[in-house]
Amino acid sequence: MTLRRTLTAVAAATFLALLPNTAQAAVSYPDPRPITGQQIIHDPTVIKLKSGGYVAYSTGGIIGARLSKDGKQWDDEGNAFAEPPSWWYEYNNTGDPWAPDISYRAGKYWLYYAVSSWGTNHSAIGVATSDSGLPGTWTDHGKVFSSETTDSWNAIDPGIIKADGKLWMAFGSYWTGIRMVELNPATGKAIEGATVDHLATRPDLPYAVEGPYIVKHGRYYYLFASYDACCAGVNSTYKIKVGRATNVEGPYVDSTGKSMLEGGGDLLLEGHGRYVGTGGQSVFQDKGQDWLAYHYYDAEDEGTPKLGLNKLVWNKNGWPNVA
Repeated sequence: MTLRRTLTAVAAATFLALLPNTAQAAVSYPDPRPITGQQIIHDPTVIKLKSGGYVAYSTGGIIGARLSKDGKQWDDEGNAFAEPPSWWYEYNNTGDPWAPDISYRAGKYWLYYAVSSWGTNHSAIGVATSDSGLPGTWTDHGKVFSSETTDSWNAIDPGIIKADGKLWMAFGSYWTGIRMVELNPATGKAIEGATVDHLATRPDLPYAVEGPYIVKHGRYYYLFASYDACCAGVNSTYKIKVGRATNVEGPYVDSTGKSMLEGGGDLLLEGHGRYVGTGGQSVFQDKGQDWLAYHYYDAEDEGTPKLGLNKLVWNKNGWPNVA
């Protein structure tokens, strides 16, 4: 019986590895890694610090900060900034930033974030830098890129990637979906007059796709995005989809070849059990392992948003799955 069970398990694992991403997701969704300490978070971005340990920044407060020595125990460390930069108040009356993205480049940490108000695309993305990446050490450098009500895109939810010697920022929420613009590597800001590429949308109003994050794996660029509705506790319908392209500017397609500009995208992770509305995702590396960071709404804790961490594994066809 032991040998039979072992062979059955091996066969099942092989079967799952060969399935398209959407089919694997339909079989089961893994729970997030167990963590302790301060679990409350929204739109997390995580990085392994050069000095050791991890930092996570998030929507909430003046960019909420969490620190961890081992990726399991997380402690509240206040906010990235001591007080909001004055220009934030152009976009909301509380100086409340959203959806940060942290990266390391050119010997320093870069923190991108959005400022806006609910239900409008009068929005802007800003950037700050730090030598250590720790909360309280950030110097703000102002606006990177903005949108107005006359634009067909929404300048929130930044995601930074370096590709082919150039620096790019994916962004977008509703308002025709996901866009991308080239940045000046020296300033970290959008190149004046740069083309605004279109990466993903949906055929149905209100084009509910946002929170883009692009990573390179093998010869492909992978676009992760959150679909449907966030921010409604246990009524949230957020889910994470993914497509890929051989060029960072697209076109991005799913495992069936359907373009993400036509509503395509493989389902990577959605709510299951107590873990409702999985989304607001980013990806980080730790010792060569890719990790998916996201928030979920805890159905066993009145819909409180919490940090989800899962390993990303790549199947034989080059598609990511959560483990």
